[in-house]
Amino acid sequence: MDNSQNLSYQAGQAKGQAQEKGNQMMDRAANAAQSARETIQEAGQQMQTKAQEATNAVKNATGLNK
Repeated sequence: MDNSQNLSYQAGQAKGQAQEKGNQMMDRAANAAQSARETIQEAGQQMQTKAQEATNAVKNATGLNK
């Protein structure tokens, strides 16, 4: 292998490694986004439950829940 072939091979290797690193970073970003969506969804469900509990407490306190 002459010097230009060696440099071409090394460039190809570097490109492949950069692509793999990019893919790994994209996977991590996608996982982080999915985790954030799940966390937000759980928080929304908890807020909805608390709002319903507060509504029921007001109804009970005012006698509207009979």
